[in-house]
Amino acid sequence: MKEEAATLECPWSKQALTVERVSAARLPTEVGEFRIAGYRSLTSDEEFVVLYKGELRPEVPTLVRIHSQCLTGDVFGSTKCDCGRQLRRAMEMIEAEGRGAVVYQLQEGRGIGIINKIRAYALQDEGADTVEANERLGLAVDLREYRQCAEVLFDSGLCQVRLMSNNPLKLRALEEAGLTVVERVALEVEPTDAAVHYLRTKKEKLGHLL
Repeated sequence: MKEEAATLECPWSKQALTVERVSAARLPTEVGEFRIAGYRSLTSDEEFVVLYKGELRPEVPTLVRIHSQCLTGDVFGSTKCDCGRQLRRAMEMIEAEGRGAVVYQLQEGRGIGIINKIRAYALQDEGADTVEANERLGLAVDLREYRQCAEVLFDSGLCQVRLMSNNPLKLRALEEAGLTVVERVALEVEPTDAAVHYLRTKKEKLGHLL
């Protein structure tokens, strides 16, 4: 990632960003050597992390992923979802490519928070799917916003991305923010038995490209 402003002007370069980069550091991982930078929103209390590798340049279509926090999957290795394995797979693809970025947004449970997510899990134990569980709790199915994630990518030096995602809403959101999505890169991992119903719901009710 360049410390200097990108030489190619992106659409966002003429507008004020609503995120600011706070700090960056080296991050060796089991997958490979990365760098990590922390961002904070200027309009809310939300924080973001971008994990990146290689030189991020505006004229180079670059592998990126927008990954929403999933404590149960990313940290505890839950088999109810594919989140943790998707994150690792994205990191492996970036490592193999030698260039790329993952923006990690702290919007647990599609934006409902960890406590409500556990409440939704309890309803799923009784037979509800992920959409039905949220609705029974009076919560939106998906509250996530991606515009500031796009700003993090702009500030990192990117204008053109190859988006690792199965979620058409993410593609649309990044394009509306001004990024050029050159390619959608499917990000699928072998499902566990416990995740089959979850993935079927994502495909049939949320339109994920699985």
